[in-house]
Amino acid sequence: MWAFVLASAVLVAVPGPNMVYIVTRAAAHGRRAGLLSALGVETGTLVHAGLAVAGAAALLAASPVASGAIRWAGAGYLLRLGLRALRPRPAPTAPIVPESAGRAFRDGVLVNLLNPKVGLFFLAFLPQFATTRAGLLLHGAVFFALALAVDLGYALAGAAVSGRLRVGGRWPAVIYLALAGYAALA
Repeated sequence: MWAFVLASAVLVAVPGPNMVYIVTRAAAHGRRAGLLSALGVETGTLVHAGLAVAGAAALLAASPVASGAIRWAGAGYLLRLGLRALRPRPAPTAPIVPESAGRAFRDGVLVNLLNPKVGLFFLAFLPQFATTRAGLLLHGAVFFALALAVDLGYALAGAAVSGRLRVGGRWPAVIYLALAGYAALA
């Protein structure tokens, strides 16, 4: 188990699209939105872990069409977030505009669920450490706990730097659009 914890900690600590998404949401909409986004992302992780335990991740890996459809859906969703962020916002000196709790959480879940690499991660990584359903479930829960702790830290860091960033500018849109391009090309 310690080898899995160490390997997972290294993988979770490496910044990726989830981290960029959480930090962007926290910086643009405040600490609450960042924390809810992190909880949403990690709820998506629980779903991926459950699907891996049920064997669905293997089906995704075996079907390039399904994997491609999920990849394009994820890219489309990130594109939608980017275009939504381009809408006119209050002046940069205006206070942070809070976001609804449901939207922050839902968007986090969707960003994670529409990332086929996360499902493939559970397909390729977890079976190296556990072969039974109970073992997969336990290891998935450990990974979830590690990822949640790191993502909550990212949310707090994003909220802490929000005052230094030009809130209301175009940078959140640019980040979401770049993530959409990354998802489409990955």
